[in-house]
Amino acid sequence: MKYHELTATQLAEIDRESVLVVIPIAAVEQHGPHMPTGTDTILCTAVAEELEKQLESQILLLPTTWLGASAHHLRFGATIDSSLDTYISTLCDIGRSLLDDGFKRLFFLNGHGGNIDPMKIALRDLQLDYQDALLVAGCYWSVANHEREQVLEGDHKFVGHACEFETSLMLHVRPDLVDMDNLEDAGDLVPDQIDGLFVSRDMMQRTANGYTGRPDLATAEKGVKLFSSIQTRLASTVETLLGQPLGTTYSDFE
Repeated sequence: MKYHELTATQLAEIDRESVLVVIPIAAVEQHGPHMPTGTDTILCTAVAEELEKQLESQILLLPTTWLGASAHHLRFGATIDSSLDTYISTLCDIGRSLLDDGFKRLFFLNGHGGNIDPMKIALRDLQLDYQDALLVAGCYWSVANHEREQVLEGDHKFVGHACEFETSLMLHVRPDLVDMDNLEDAGDLVPDQIDGLFVSRDMMQRTANGYTGRPDLATAEKGVKLFSSIQTRLASTVETLLGQPLGTTYSDFE
């Protein structure tokens, strides 16, 4: 079910406790010389829409929120950013709109690394007022870590930025938007941790050209495998989330 394709009357008839509201969140920002600025939005939307097709009666899918927390890309240009306070407030407003309408299970499905910290803060904020709701957030790729590590060939087995992972997915989802003439090794990535401590560095400090890893190793075949494994794992996750009890105290979860 797609929220924006239903009437108010149709939405009112949905059982609030037995459906999972999926809220895709992403970004529009520079993705190096070979990938479109809408990469995160395109990929997250593709994943979310395929999931809704598989589990249409169990999922209520919202339109993708394309504006993300992208300040760490601004110095490269080609980036639209939301300040952290504004972004957190926006996620909270979306959540409250649904929760006040009676929905009990929300899943913020993220497609951009910069959204991770603010989305967690937003859920912490919401949970104070909606303790009987299931509030979940996470990146679409996190459910298939093992499969991703098996498919990727480069040293970067993690999800970076316009990397082997994202480029492979784009070659599967929207190959027409990938500039094949500019697929090159990104070189070394300056770390954002020292002895386990977080170091705040933007993308101009961490990368030579605004992207990471080995997009030159990306293929559409890898994209198919990655997309399929993510869908399989997410479908299982949805079933788990729908089976979670709704409660306000420890005894409700025993």
